[in-house]
Amino acid sequence: MKTDKNKMEQSSVLKPSENQNTENFNGNDFPIVAIGCSAGGLETLELFFSNLPENNDMAFIIIQHLDPKHVGMMPELLQRMTSMKVFQVTDNLKVKPNCIYIIPPNKSMSILNDTLYLFAAIETHGIRLPIDIFFRSMANDRQEKSIGIILSGMGSDGSLGIKNIKEKNGIVLVQEPSTAKFNGMPRSAVEAINPDIIAPVEELPIKLIEYLKFSIKHNTSKDLELDLKNKSSIDKIIILLREQTGHDFSMYKKNTLFRRIERRKEVHKIVKIQNYVRFMQENPKEAEILFEELLIGVTNFFRDPEVWRKFGEQVLPEMLEKLASGSILRAWITGCSTGEEAYTLAIIFKESLSKIKNNRNISLQIFATDLDNEAIEKARKGIFSPNIVNDVSPQRISKYFVGDNDGYRINATIREMVVFAPQNVIKDPPFTKLDILICRNMLIYMEPELQNKLMALFNYSLKPSGIMILGSAETLGNGNEGFEVLDAKLKIFKRTLSPRETRLLDFPSSFSITNKTKPIMKLPLKAVENIQSLTDQILLQQFTPASVLVNDKGDIIYITGRTGKYLEPVAGKANWNIYAMLREGLRIVFPAAFQKALQTYDAVKLENVKIENGKISFVNVTIQRIEKPETIRDMILIVFNDLPELDESKVFNLKTTIQSLTSKQKDLELNQCYEDLQILREEMQTSQEDLKSTNEELQSTNEELQSTNEELTTSKEEMQSLNEELQTVNSELQNKVIEFSRSNNDMKNLLNSTEIGTLFLDKELNIRRFTDPITDIFKIRNSDIGRPFTDLVSELKYPEIGSNAKLVIKNLTSIETENETTDKRWFNIRIMPYRTIDDHIDGLVLTFNNITKFKKLELELMQANTSLRLNKETHYRHLFESAKDGILILDADSGKITDVNPFLIELLGYSKEQFLEKAIWEIGFLKDIIANKVKFSELQKKRIIRYDNLPLESYSGKKIYVEFISNQYKVDNHKVIQCFIRDITEKKLAEEILQKQKES
Repeated sequence: MKTDKNKMEQSSVLKPSENQNTENFNGNDFPIVAIGCSAGGLETLELFFSNLPENNDMAFIIIQHLDPKHVGMMPELLQRMTSMKVFQVTDNLKVKPNCIYIIPPNKSMSILNDTLYLFAAIETHGIRLPIDIFFRSMANDRQEKSIGIILSGMGSDGSLGIKNIKEKNGIVLVQEPSTAKFNGMPRSAVEAINPDIIAPVEELPIKLIEYLKFSIKHNTSKDLELDLKNKSSIDKIIILLREQTGHDFSMYKKNTLFRRIERRKEVHKIVKIQNYVRFMQENPKEAEILFEELLIGVTNFFRDPEVWRKFGEQVLPEMLEKLASGSILRAWITGCSTGEEAYTLAIIFKESLSKIKNNRNISLQIFATDLDNEAIEKARKGIFSPNIVNDVSPQRISKYFVGDNDGYRINATIREMVVFAPQNVIKDPPFTKLDILICRNMLIYMEPELQNKLMALFNYSLKPSGIMILGSAETLGNGNEGFEVLDAKLKIFKRTLSPRETRLLDFPSSFSITNKTKPIMKLPLKAVENIQSLTDQILLQQFTPASVLVNDKGDIIYITGRTGKYLEPVAGKANWNIYAMLREGLRIVFPAAFQKALQTYDAVKLENVKIENGKISFVNVTIQRIEKPETIRDMILIVFNDLPELDESKVFNLKTTIQSLTSKQKDLELNQCYEDLQILREEMQTSQEDLKSTNEELQSTNEELQSTNEELTTSKEEMQSLNEELQTVNSELQNKVIEFSRSNNDMKNLLNSTEIGTLFLDKELNIRRFTDPITDIFKIRNSDIGRPFTDLVSELKYPEIGSNAKLVIKNLTSIETENETTDKRWFNIRIMPYRTIDDHIDGLVLTFNNITKFKKLELELMQANTSLRLNKETHYRHLFESAKDGILILDADSGKITDVNPFLIELLGYSKEQFLEKAIWEIGFLKDIIANKVKFSELQKKRIIRYDNLPLESYSGKKIYVEFISNQYKVDNHKVIQCFIRDITEKKLAEEILQKQKES
């Protein structure tokens, strides 16, 4: 008795307030494991916990589909399977280790700061998804410490919740679907993501514990810092990803990339990142799995409802009001994953458009792109699990979705608004001239540099006043010029201006997106920091005085030394051109020498050039075109060498010498000098004017060429974007054509496999289509399509088929008949209206089902029945007349005798005429049984009447004893009563003699 009592105490459910033990806790940071299960859950949980070691310092929260109308017995049943304490969750219950918590019936549950909270179930009927709700809550609360397990169950509950856990870098375990009693939930989970562990339920506890032990032992902050320093290994993984998948993750955040790598290392129990690199090299499949881990597409319909409410009620209606009739809005959704966000935008657009008073036939074209080809294929199908009822209202479900075997399918109106295509937003040409651009929760995985460049790309893609929506954790960053903030909290922005040229030039893509003026010359700006060192090196090797480095147009690039004696800024707008800044004296002789220097790599020198800078000085100028190094090739270096001033003695001697010359000679030389100087000045002036004119013409021509080049570049970019769009649309149409062709072939094979002749007619009874078996009835060929079907030659004996077809078109009611052909074949013919998907009548469908075999069988069966009936009647009459018992046949309604067999006539001594056409109560010897009609009515109510020892008298007065049995049955739908009378007189006499002997 004590043993039984102890067992009952162990199996009882503990109250949280009284029996929870706070001992043996492993601090506050213990693993919390959420387990989702449904049908077959109890058996699966028993296997799970029976293989789980005791005192594991973990808490388990079980979310199971329970009948909301019945009190749950799960805690009591589960307590018998484990030594851990089992609780049914109450509101505001703190989670503790070495305990199991079970959701109560008719409740949904969430977790916050390791405390469980209960909510009333919103769904009064239909699908309830408590597992998805709790998994989402756990992912937000526990982040990377989240642990979710999916066990046996029907449906797909949990498949969306585990996506949230994977997004937060948590761990997901799934029961091997082939081992589950009901594999719906495990199979949906495996299709949704790549689980970290897939195993039979009895192996999951050990694998989970091994994983956690490895993670705790090796995943420390110190190891993280050491591995992060080992940038070489990260780069190698990026290279392997690029080689295997074709996508470059070098600009993605290293912390995010590293966390995903750490998770894969822990799954494979690999300690060092170098070993994981080797593992990836040896297992190419691992690169694909890591790629999918990096692209965890967590999305759902109407994610962040407040954003869609603001966009649908305020932002979008304002855009629509400004559009003219027949306008087409263009939208681009980057990182669309499985398409929920794209379809959400289409639904919001439909709802906003319906609220406009004057519907002006405005349409929306949505381009939805993603790196993941598998996600794009799922999005194209437009089939979603029943779980979407958590995010989509019943009104929207009924209006925009169609029920499907696997859940819900988006309807054709919404599907046709979206074009899906695989695309890498970083390197592929963008979609342009957009009105709406949505990029949510993609930028958070990228480095700030790439974020800024994508902002420039998005600005370029949008029209002025175009709308951009980012994720809740994303900002414009440093690239916020060109955007106006409409709602800082909801991350809604409007494009105002184009981004600056410098930002666009640096975008790392295979296409150019520059749409402003480019510099006149492609300057090696990236080497600006090296120009000084290179120029100083040349000066130190060849020159020491002041110098200026210019380009071939005279624009100053770099200055060394003091050049104020030779150059001066001009008044007005700043002009850093050597021609404008030269002082008086150099302006005349410099242009010709500069043009000469452009033609050769030899130095061009100007000597004894007079400069007036407050005082007169002379300078030698060296102009040289640079050949090396390559960085500043073809630039011009101008070096100024001052000439020394003359001393007084030299000046005195010069004067004395001059005075010694004759006055006439001096005059001649002086006049000659003036003449030469005047000629030289005129030539120089002419040359300078010609050079200026030529320079202006060249600058004008260069500007025109540059403008033309920019226009061509812009046109090229638009053509690239247009080509990308056309390729995307073509891909979408090609997929639809393939699907249509496949469906057409399936339908054709299906119709032909039924061997039912089918004829499709339009409203005018012209042939639209037919199946192969119809050619055995009508003389028809493919060239007859479009002709009236009444013109066809037919084997049918059905002249009124044409009038019946018109009657069906008129009354919209089907006609079915059986008709024979001239060659003795029979067909079941049905004439039905042809109804379209939107319930319009668009012609007729005629089906001809060959029933010749059935007709032959029916005829044979009728003949067999007739023969059998005749044989049965003959056989029955023979048995009736030769029977050794008396047989009396009565009409069940009137009680009249209809037949009597010879044995009974002989037994009782009455003639046949004395029996026939008399009521049974009119026969004297049967009055004791049925004296009148009242007693006969009782006989009618009973199916069988039996008398075992009934005394009768024969016609001659002989006393006899009989057994009397009557029963009712139908003959040709007419009730009769059959009476069997067996003579037991001898048996009765023998019994009487025996009885007398016993008494004596």
